[in-house]
Amino acid sequence: MLNIIKITDFSAQELDIYARKTEVQLLNREHPEDGIFIAESPKVIERALNAGFIPVSFLVEGKHIYGEALPILKRCEGVPIYTADLDVLTQLTGFQLTRGMLCAMRRKALPTLSQLCDNAKRIAILENVMNPTNIGAIFRSAAALGMDGVILTEGSSNPLYRRSIRVSMGTVFQIPWTFCADANEIKKYGFQTVAMALRNDSISIDDPWLAAQERLAIILGTEGDGLAEQTITACDHTVRIPMAHGVDSLNVAAASAVAFWQLGRKREDA
Repeated sequence: MLNIIKITDFSAQELDIYARKTEVQLLNREHPEDGIFIAESPKVIERALNAGFIPVSFLVEGKHIYGEALPILKRCEGVPIYTADLDVLTQLTGFQLTRGMLCAMRRKALPTLSQLCDNAKRIAILENVMNPTNIGAIFRSAAALGMDGVILTEGSSNPLYRRSIRVSMGTVFQIPWTFCADANEIKKYGFQTVAMALRNDSISIDDPWLAAQERLAIILGTEGDGLAEQTITACDHTVRIPMAHGVDSLNVAAASAVAFWQLGRKREDA
């Protein structure tokens, strides 16, 4: 049975997670076991449910309850479904809901670095990538183009921020990820590391050596400044994407898509 609750009191504590708590408050760094994130749109929410995330409550435009949202809501009978017309929800949340639906969900414990690397062949590592839009786009490319996991350094934005989830189309739930202190920490698990950087001693991204590696980690740096010098120095190779028309670099999300396509699987004929 659906637990539908009509919104009449904007100040209700149960609505704080949608209307008044910041992303940092939802993350709850001091007590990560109590952390919550917001998934938006039926497709993204469905991917989160399929990945085993537990819903806390829904916020749904009234006309969608018995429409596009219904199959998802039936999977979660008993979970509170807060609802109102679109103009009320927009006033409450400050923006229009994508496909008329939000879901607050509990975070899960992240895998250890060892667990993430187990059986992985291709890993993407993001060093201090802060823009949630870029994080989401990189995850979507990583999932689509052959990465087995994503590792973020502690200066990176959290992939379960609402905008990252939305831009990724829920692929943050489909590909394993975790945080680490040092991008080159992955070497102890048998990975060759390549830094995406603008260096004269770089090898081309289509170099056969790269494709032939059994385990390869592709390290991408923050927007603007790129990778730290010590990270580049510690890598096995520096790689660059050949450019034309005097363009010196690509946005980190665009560069990741090119790199993952070229390097996303071991080529036996390399």
